[in-house]
Amino acid sequence: MKPSVMDRDGFVATFGGVFEHSPWIAAAAFDAGLGPAADTAEGLHGALCAALEPASAEAKLALLNAHPDLAGKLALARQLTADSTAEQAGAGLDRLTPDELARFTALNDTYKARFGHPFIIAVKGLDKAAILAAFEARVQNPPEVELKTALDQVKKIALLRLKGLLGG
Repeated sequence: MKPSVMDRDGFVATFGGVFEHSPWIAAAAFDAGLGPAADTAEGLHGALCAALEPASAEAKLALLNAHPDLAGKLALARQLTADSTAEQAGAGLDRLTPDELARFTALNDTYKARFGHPFIIAVKGLDKAAILAAFEARVQNPPEVELKTALDQVKKIALLRLKGLLGG
C-alpha cells in the first residue's frame, strides 16, 4: 500500500482512524499533499502530525475527547474501536480485578474533572501496574503540561497504528 498514490476517499477510509475518531486529520494531510516520504509509517506520521499542529485548541481537545477511558464504560460494554480494544487487551486492561477496576474508574473520574479529557497513554509494551503508575503521576501535572503529554501520547498511538498498517 502506497499512501502517496491513493485517492482522497481511499486514503481517508484507510488512515482516518489512526487518530481515534478523527478522520479530519487524514483529510487535512491528504489535502496538504503527500509525497513518496508518506509511504512509510514514519513519513506518513510526520504528514499527519503536521496536519494536526495548526488545528485549533478546540479541535485538539475534541481529538483527546474522542479517546475512550482506559478500562472504562465503553470497554466494559465492548463498544471500543477494534484498535482500542486490541491495545487495551494487550496491556491486560480487559482482565482487571474488581479493586483494579475501581482504581481505574476513580482515576478516570479525577483526571477528567481536572483536565477536561480522558487520560491517554500508548499502552503497547506496558502492563497494568505501569499504566496505573503513570496515571497516578500524570494526574498531578499542571494542565498545560498534561495537555502536551496527552497530545504526545496520541501521536505515539498513531505511529504505532501506522506501523501496524504499513509495517515498520
